Amino acid sequence: MRDNFSFKVPGEVKFDSIEILPEVIEEKALEKPLLVSDNGLQEAGLVKRVKDILKDGDIDFEIFLGVQPNPSMENVDNGYARYKEHDCDSVICLGGGSSIDAGKAIAILATNDGNIIDYAGMHAVENSPVSIIAIPTTAGTGSEVTPVAVITDEEKNYKFTIYSYKIIPETAILDPDLAASLPADIAASTGMDALTHAVEAYLSKISHPFADAVAEKSMELIGKNVRKFVADRKNHEAAAGMLLGSMFAGLAFSWGRLGNVHAMAEPLGVYFDIPHGVANAVLLPVVLDYNALADEGKYQRIFNYISRKNVDNFRPELLAKEVYELNEKLGIPGSLSELKVDSDYIPDMAEDAMKSGNVKINPRQTTYADICQLYQEAL
Repeated sequence: MRDNFSFKVPGEVKFDSIEILPEVIEEKALEKPLLVSDNGLQEAGLVKRVKDILKDGDIDFEIFLGVQPNPSMENVDNGYARYKEHDCDSVICLGGGSSIDAGKAIAILATNDGNIIDYAGMHAVENSPVSIIAIPTTAGTGSEVTPVAVITDEEKNYKFTIYSYKIIPETAILDPDLAASLPADIAASTGMDALTHAVEAYLSKISHPFADAVAEKSMELIGKNVRKFVADRKNHEAAAGMLLGSMFAGLAFSWGRLGNVHAMAEPLGVYFDIPHGVANAVLLPVVLDYNALADEGKYQRIFNYISRKNVDNFRPELLAKEVYELNEKLGIPGSLSELKVDSDYIPDMAEDAMKSGNVKINPRQTTYADICQLYQEAL
């Protein structure tokens, strides 16, 4: 733990029904929000539900559904063009991390000049974006409470991260009923995404008591509910636990940051279009096994949160084994080879992974050769 640290939680979280959305908009005196989502949620009927709520509340709004998984700069530019064309004044993000990240980026461009890549890195956003209301439909990224947006530069085949406290949504509405329509595989991958956020933040070299506290609460909630949630997404108690667990994990990594898993997962999304949660889930046990050498007692606490076993004489190596077994039970692929990852790309992916600041705060020092080896083991 660091000798000095700070944190702030500037957004407001409302654990409530999305029926309160018009009330939130009126409280903020917003006149015409842009609803940012994707075609998948349109097909699932969730976009229509929000549209109906807005219409019933006599709220003027516009819609942009052009967000793809691993949102691109083009998605952001197209969304901002829609925002300008219809004279919008705020953004409502409906969806998983892709829609929320894209919405954050559109909100940045609404008040800042240039291209979205100009705001990559730490605290490069000059002007506060327009109001952002985030409504997560998955229990995974926690983007509704984070200062992070990840966007893909498809021309350079590279993901870049925008990190700024200014882009934390002003309001997040957490409604467990929205997760009921999730397919089992998405529930599993996003659940493991949230668990990875909590675990990496907890183990980070720069973690501190606040990050540890919310990470532990996240792991408790996810460990208790992820199996039940994947088995039955209409289990309201499990959905509520997962949604809160994901949110706490988002707070944890906002202030404790992440590690090798996330550094390595981003290139997998760029080169092979692997969903972020799936990449994290497959890599997590491999990296946990690598980091076991640096364990200072936290591995057993993580194990106790996520396992249903009582183990005497715990050894750090048991945690990776437990995560492998959890992945298997949830239907997560067991290796990168099952996801058609080509080993010829490992050098390029490792080079990109090493550019991530997460490698520097991973609990075990890591070199380019180590990253290559970890990718090979994940295959």
